[in-house]
Amino acid sequence: MGRRRNNWIFFSLLMFFVSNRSAAQISYSVAEEADKGTVVGNLAKDLNVNVRDLQTRSLNIVSGHRKKYFDANFKTGDLYVNERIDREELCLNSIKCTLNVEAILSDPVVHRRIEVVIADVNDNVPTFMDKSFSLNISESSPVAERFLLPLAVDADSSSNSVKNYKLSVNEYFSLDVQSGGEHGASAELVLLKALDREKQGVIKLTLSAIDGGRPPKTGTLQIIVNVLDVNDNTPSFSKTLYKARVNENAPVGSVVIQLNATDLDEGDNGKVVYSFFKRANFNPSDIFLINAETGGVSVKRELDYEIQSAYEIHVQATDKGLSPRRSNGKLLIEVVDVNDNAPEIIVTLLMNPVKEDVETGSVVALVTVTDKDGGKNGQTRCKLVGSSPFKLNSNYKSYYSLVVDGPLDREAHPSYNVTIIANDDGVPSLSSSSVINVQIADVNDNAPRFLDPVINIYVKENSPVGASIFTIRAVDPDVNENARVTYSLEGDAKNIPVSSFININSESGDIVSLQSFNYEELKTFAFKVKATDSGVPPLRSNVTVNVFILDENDNNPTILAPYSEHGSANSETIPYSAEAGYFVAKIR
Repeated sequence: MGRRRNNWIFFSLLMFFVSNRSAAQISYSVAEEADKGTVVGNLAKDLNVNVRDLQTRSLNIVSGHRKKYFDANFKTGDLYVNERIDREELCLNSIKCTLNVEAILSDPVVHRRIEVVIADVNDNVPTFMDKSFSLNISESSPVAERFLLPLAVDADSSSNSVKNYKLSVNEYFSLDVQSGGEHGASAELVLLKALDREKQGVIKLTLSAIDGGRPPKTGTLQIIVNVLDVNDNTPSFSKTLYKARVNENAPVGSVVIQLNATDLDEGDNGKVVYSFFKRANFNPSDIFLINAETGGVSVKRELDYEIQSAYEIHVQATDKGLSPRRSNGKLLIEVVDVNDNAPEIIVTLLMNPVKEDVETGSVVALVTVTDKDGGKNGQTRCKLVGSSPFKLNSNYKSYYSLVVDGPLDREAHPSYNVTIIANDDGVPSLSSSSVINVQIADVNDNAPRFLDPVINIYVKENSPVGASIFTIRAVDPDVNENARVTYSLEGDAKNIPVSSFININSESGDIVSLQSFNYEELKTFAFKVKATDSGVPPLRSNVTVNVFILDENDNNPTILAPYSEHGSANSETIPYSAEAGYFVAKIR
């Protein structure tokens, strides 16, 4: 029953790709971490198919993912969750998270692409990378001076990410929260009134990060403000925003950009030291180097466009005064993609082995080609190499079907190594290959064949009963049951069933005599042997067998009547006048 169902699936795929029909995409939505069995949508309704027809029409849900996140209920027509879905695992840092599957029906063929949007749930608490954050602020800092605060990290996305910050009640500072839209919020500490180190040298605050969930989740950070003594000029960057571009294959040590900040103070209070500012879980020093004296930024380790295409870095310029002052700047580094990733080929076999009588156009495998590069470097083309009875059909963008393109003959080619090559459009182009070993399954398409059209057997008369007089053979190029041959007798000899003379072993083909033959009574007879294979349906052929009885010297001479009576005396009368040569009698 399972094999018949699979055959219907393959036939349906065949009809789809031959007819080259396409259908509109179906869209569903489901929340991450939904329980297994959660209904996503009703395929029967959206495919406009009666629920009772889903199984008979071999509904198949095909996905390019290694896990089967969704499956279909044939009784209700529902598409339901089959595996645990973690949005942060699938689409970290992505605004929209989708899983794509294909629904395929046969007889007639219906092929629909299904996009399932994975909705985020508020299952992560905002967290700061450190338990506390120390901030050194000069007592001469002007009112309204702003200080960058660490960002809280929330693995959730969109409305469930960090949306607001709150500061514990105090008389010196307020909080300025900037909304980052879909990228969350950030906060700066704003000085409300002049600080007095002699009055209060250390100020402890609590910063709370609140996400947008319902109910919201909160994480906290202790801020320790150390009030420093006078250094009344703050370094100033020449730009509020620096922009730079660097190739992802730039060697370590390559210069990215030169930053510049000045301080109107003199001496150590006017000497500027440059540094990166670590925010949340990103530390710029892991990727780039900044020269503390000159402000030059260079590459520290290999960059990879496919991992991260841009870096937003906050930099600080700090003077060397006894009470150092600092200013903040922003550096946006864009990583330029180079073609350093070859296409990846993923093959999903739908049938293997393939029956040798399969119809042209039947789908053997689904092929997906991906390339981690961007732009033209990530655009791919796919083709078959070499001669084989298969071809690639393009389904949708980088999705292909490997289909049968000609007759198959297992007896001539029991298997094929089909080589697929994928190239991208980068300069120079990169390629990769994958070899699919397709086994050809036997069908009963060859009848048994005798080596000779007519077989002559010579048997001595008076041979013992039960003796083997000949072994007959027929060959079948098929395999297994399709090649297992049995033998039987057909025909009469002298109007007497041949089975009364001889018998044949149905398995071995040995012919044995059932009686001793008498040449004087039967000199020759003929019959047919039928060879039948065990395929479904079985195929057969026959051959004519002539049996010739060989004479043996097994009879004495006998005198025929009237002189045949043993021991008798016979007399003949002849005339007295008979001369020599006179005919007296004839003895036989």
